[in-house]
Amino acid sequence: MSGGMIKNFRIMILLYVLFMVAVSAWWTKARSTDWNAPLVVAIYPINGDGREATTKYIDKLDKDTFTSIEEFFNREAGRYQLTIKKPVDIDLAKQINEQPPKPPGNHASVLSIMAWSLKMRYWSWSMDNYDHPKDIQVFVIYFDPKENQRLAHSLGLQKGMIGVVNAFADRKMAKQNNIVIAHEILHTVGASDKYDLRTNQPLFPIGFAEPDKDPSLPQNKAEIMAGRIPVDVDKAEPPKSLKKVLLGEATAIEIRWLGLGNK
Repeated sequence: MSGGMIKNFRIMILLYVLFMVAVSAWWTKARSTDWNAPLVVAIYPINGDGREATTKYIDKLDKDTFTSIEEFFNREAGRYQLTIKKPVDIDLAKQINEQPPKPPGNHASVLSIMAWSLKMRYWSWSMDNYDHPKDIQVFVIYFDPKENQRLAHSLGLQKGMIGVVNAFADRKMAKQNNIVIAHEILHTVGASDKYDLRTNQPLFPIGFAEPDKDPSLPQNKAEIMAGRIPVDVDKAEPPKSLKKVLLGEATAIEIRWLGLGNK
């Protein structure tokens, strides 16, 4: 076989691989957002700081810790008149004793981001200890708030349907933790952020829970993908629980809650 034929053969193989990756991504998104059955979300707790207090908190976790997430999705599905009454089913997996790959920095190259994404997907597969079928994996890394007053940003990957949440190991912070978990779950099914990345201020109108409210400020609730309640032009406050959070129409379109004959 000549050099030219070998080169063409390699190109054909590469194109085939890229095509299969694209088809797989499309199929995963379509399957995960047809909302014919609940998406099973497995939550994997991780001790992020190695502290005894964090370990004790994790040992007391159970499925009920995350009930407000299911209640949020149930309520919002009802608002959008989805046929399915329970969009997500949250379950607790066993604790993991290894940290996930650190995400690249803000100025990382495209290749670095792609490499990290692949590492993250391999790591999540290799760490999986959940014994039942699941659709979404959320790794919740807990930190003792007495030693960690600020946490790194959490993230959600649509490719692979993986979330990584940095959370406080404190019962009083469980409701706020669940807001972040719900936010990252929505990232895995195609929802985008609805806040200004420079200021963290919710974007109008897509980042407002009630954009038609007159006057528009102050708002009474937060849009889930904006994460904060706008109270003034340059001020927004974090909600205390998912009871103060709505899923806005722009997000509903992204996850196909609008456009499937609903509402």
